[in-house]
Amino acid sequence: MKLPVAIIGGGPVGFAAAAQLLERGESFVLFEAGSQVGASVLEWGHVRMFSPWEYNMDASATRLLSTHKWEAPDGSGIPTGRELIEKYLQPLAALPEIAPFIHVNSQVIAVGKKDLDKMKSKGREQAPFVVRYKQDGQIRQIEARAVIDASGTWKQPNPLGAGGAFAVGEAEAADRITYGIPDVYGKQRGRYAGKRVLVVGSGHSAINTLLDLNRLKEEVPATEIMWLLRKKDVREAYGGGEADQLQARGALGTAIQSLVESGRVSVHTPAYIQEVSTKNDGVVVTGVWNGAPMRLDGIDEIITNTGSRPDAQFLREVRFQLDASIECVPALAELIDPNLHSCGTVRPHGERELRQPEKDFYIVGMKSYGRAPTFLLATGYEQVRSVVAALAGDWEAAKRVELSLPETGVCSAGGPLVDPAAGTSCCAPAPIKTSRCCG
Repeated sequence: MKLPVAIIGGGPVGFAAAAQLLERGESFVLFEAGSQVGASVLEWGHVRMFSPWEYNMDASATRLLSTHKWEAPDGSGIPTGRELIEKYLQPLAALPEIAPFIHVNSQVIAVGKKDLDKMKSKGREQAPFVVRYKQDGQIRQIEARAVIDASGTWKQPNPLGAGGAFAVGEAEAADRITYGIPDVYGKQRGRYAGKRVLVVGSGHSAINTLLDLNRLKEEVPATEIMWLLRKKDVREAYGGGEADQLQARGALGTAIQSLVESGRVSVHTPAYIQEVSTKNDGVVVTGVWNGAPMRLDGIDEIITNTGSRPDAQFLREVRFQLDASIECVPALAELIDPNLHSCGTVRPHGERELRQPEKDFYIVGMKSYGRAPTFLLATGYEQVRSVVAALAGDWEAAKRVELSLPETGVCSAGGPLVDPAAGTSCCAPAPIKTSRCCG
């Protein structure tokens, strides 16, 4: 009996892998640590994505859904994270071809080769993988012929500390710190209305948070908004604006630029947090701002949008490699390293770039990008299309590139800011189609 392919992660990319495998007649089993599919996406479910529906659904998945009574969303509409799950991923997961092979509340705790530790080489390629997971308090395991790790990075947020480690006192102040994109204008409104709020980070997550806080401030003027970035110039966070081929992504940059120039948000950049302490009147943040000592007093809440990182702990017995600095799949480093360029557009890639020393083990999706912030959902779909083709023995399809990505309209190559109006791009191919998620 042929063993299944194990998929780790029940988000959009994990389910794209499942649909691709099903379409090729390959068996699979999928593990989701959360209580339902798309659990991580639902944590930012209130956030609207960059790209329209047509770019946020995998082709194999939509072909499968179309054979059932599924009402496809209007391709030109732009969904929120919650809409992506409720209108696309949950119907996909409920299909009789897929549902029996999903394990929710199943945290994968170890992956390895049967009866072989990492040091053993003889017979390694022939030995099946063993995936050990914790489900409802019980430790279980299965054997698999291949493993696709699409577990993402959302559950591993980066800390406030400027050096990538927790700032002094950060853990002790945890009740005042939120990592992620809280629903400040909706469900969590009471926590932030009329408060002095510090947002840390410079990416799209931080911008979404700031714009929602401004909506809250319009209704509760006592709300104070502070923005702390490590970038040398706040303009570096604005992105491509009107030159971005994804209008929603460009609009974020334009909106935050307007907000900053209006003076409704207090900007601190470049700034680096070294210590967090809790006083009677709130949180105190100390560090360095523009080369001088910094002290920010009386902060009620801190929202941290400093990115995330992959969890490799459960892969200790697998032979795999990550780039030393970005913690991405090594072959992707030169494409996505923010030290080299700032593009939100990355050349499509597949099985060849994602191949690991351990045969038939692949890291895909956001996790394949490590700490880099430029991942697009459609990139993940192309990754798993190529990987699944290889696992099915269709090497011609595995080598083929079936998409290209929209340009950001602004890129820099390790140098000064680039004028968005110039429409330059350091890494975008001629677009055919495609794109993704929130940021």
